[in-house]
Amino acid sequence: MEAFNTIILILDSTVRLSVPLLLACLAGLYSERAGVFDIGLEGKMLAGAFAGAAAASVYGSAWIGLVAAILVSIALSLVHGFASITHRGNQIVSGVAINFIAAGSTIILGQAWFRQGGRTPPLGSDGSRFETINLPFADSISGIPVLGPIYSELLSGHSILVYVAFAAVPLTWWVLFRTRFGLRLRAVGENPAAVDTAGISVVWLRYRAVICCGILCGLAGAYLSVAQNAGFVKDMTAGKGFIALAALIFAKWKPINAMYACLLFGFLDAIAIRFSGIKIPGLFEIPAQFMQALPYILTVILLAGFIGKAIPPKAGGQPYVKER
Repeated sequence: MEAFNTIILILDSTVRLSVPLLLACLAGLYSERAGVFDIGLEGKMLAGAFAGAAAASVYGSAWIGLVAAILVSIALSLVHGFASITHRGNQIVSGVAINFIAAGSTIILGQAWFRQGGRTPPLGSDGSRFETINLPFADSISGIPVLGPIYSELLSGHSILVYVAFAAVPLTWWVLFRTRFGLRLRAVGENPAAVDTAGISVVWLRYRAVICCGILCGLAGAYLSVAQNAGFVKDMTAGKGFIALAALIFAKWKPINAMYACLLFGFLDAIAIRFSGIKIPGLFEIPAQFMQALPYILTVILLAGFIGKAIPPKAGGQPYVKER
């Protein structure tokens, strides 16, 4: 029974740790399906995390923090869109610039506003942080073997943003594959000239895609600072935006596969935390640094082609020039 409880705790951590990856991965999915490559997921998440924690600490409301995170992330997405869609700039350079801007400005503004070394004031249980939600009957059935721990620990006891993240997966699938907007979005990522010939604005479609990307990155950032943690700290995204990009390639730009890929990365993170510095009897002790590096090692392996060839949208990363 102790082994079962350990497994439940690891899976519970997996769910929590995969949420920011999942939201960022879905964000990149919208953008790249429309032909706009976005390496700036990391920067938008980081800026959203700072804005969310700063607004939540000032106004004492997690919801205001969430709105602030989304607005700041959308603003950065529009900057990326202005550079790469309107002015047909290099999408990689634009995304890298956003990452640098977010990394520097969050520290500078945090120090200027709060005087805590770039941090925001800690968020308490006064409504400035998203609290966990207990599902109905979670406490009463927690003592039932097997079913109780699964329901009360694994399914219950998460913040609302966790449920929003996993609900976004079928919603994204429905939007992309069952709506007119999704059909046009995928078409503009494959053949923008055909979309333009049909009288549909390629520019407006791509802008809507990067706005969707901004919304989801804002949710991911807010989750990090206002739900999972109690405030913002320097570089708290810790490369999650880049891992989300790797998960997106691993998933071959499909939302359901993206969820499984992010859960895999979250599972490795949970294993690294749970078994940091584990000793193998009679042999040696696995360094904690190796366990912490596991998600990144897997990222390199996957991007090296271990999963097979992943074919991105044909027009991905290419600015559209309207033919006269």
